[in-house]
Amino acid sequence: MARIDYSDPATASERTRELLGKNRNANIFRMMAHSPSYLEQYCRLGGAIRNKGELDPVIRELAITRTGILCEAPYEVAAHKRIGGYVGVSDEQNAALDDWESATCFDDTQRAALAFTDEIVKLHRPSDATFQAIAARLTPGALVELQLSVGFYIMTSKFLETFAIDMQPVTEVV
Repeated sequence: MARIDYSDPATASERTRELLGKNRNANIFRMMAHSPSYLEQYCRLGGAIRNKGELDPVIRELAITRTGILCEAPYEVAAHKRIGGYVGVSDEQNAALDDWESATCFDDTQRAALAFTDEIVKLHRPSDATFQAIAARLTPGALVELQLSVGFYIMTSKFLETFAIDMQPVTEVV
């Protein structure tokens, strides 16, 4: 059960109701709607991360889902495993993300991105070797997008867990 009540879309501004509607009134957005200006900016950056970059969407979703796993945010993991499936993450890859290092279903770029993700989340800064391994495989733009994706979803995972956002059937919100 959420730690505070979700906002009521009926009492929200037209713009907030529009954002909530575009996001299927998912609980995370209903909670965030307590701060309409932050909700709007969150949606703008989230939309850019998911739809406007050059980073391979499979790498992006692997990194986002792995971030949710490391941050112990089941809502995030469930949502992004589903989204990952839409962009080409295989069921085998989704299943292997808990223990990706011993899995054989990831290519070298995906493995470098997952190592980078792990170190950002666990160590707060990737080692030089890990940074160089992913930097050798991505353009500077894609590398920036990967780091910002991981950082954004650390924040999102922590938001979900801080407010104990209730899970919803993923088909309702993704």
